[in-house]
Amino acid sequence: MMRPIPCRLIALLLLVPSMAGAEDVIRHKLPVNSTFPIAAAVEVPAGATTVYLSGKVPPAIDDKAPRDSVAAYGDTERQTVGVLGAIRDQLKGLGLGMGDVVKMQVFLVGDPDKGGKMDFAGFMKGYTQFFGTAEQPNLPSRSAMQVAALANPGFLVEIEVTAVRP
Repeated sequence: MMRPIPCRLIALLLLVPSMAGAEDVIRHKLPVNSTFPIAAAVEVPAGATTVYLSGKVPPAIDDKAPRDSVAAYGDTERQTVGVLGAIRDQLKGLGLGMGDVVKMQVFLVGDPDKGGKMDFAGFMKGYTQFFGTAEQPNLPSRSAMQVAALANPGFLVEIEVTAVRP
């Protein structure tokens, strides 16, 4: 005759899959000779909670500039720092940090001051203030692409991320 399973044991077994967290995430490095600060791939364990943040755009830095101008938001580096700062703050409000980010999609508009080409170097100057540092070495997988435009003509940067709850 089988004995019934105690309710406490069932509850514990149901919790086990959700105990996977950021420390269980596997970040695959780029080839040995690369210093580029992204992960080649990221594995998230089954049962981990993923958090998807909607795209963030830059905050205004010049209240006197027209709201539809690049001058209101700054160059690509400045906008990147503003966007990643807003993402950091939103993650903090959710009990997460930048080290919990596993995937990033970056949308860059061509900079008028760069002949309409995306300012990838400016983006990287902002990005490396948040990722691949001694304080925050966890690197996400990432895509960066030039797009024709964003919702506001002054925006040069929009970033969306996926994080894993520890």
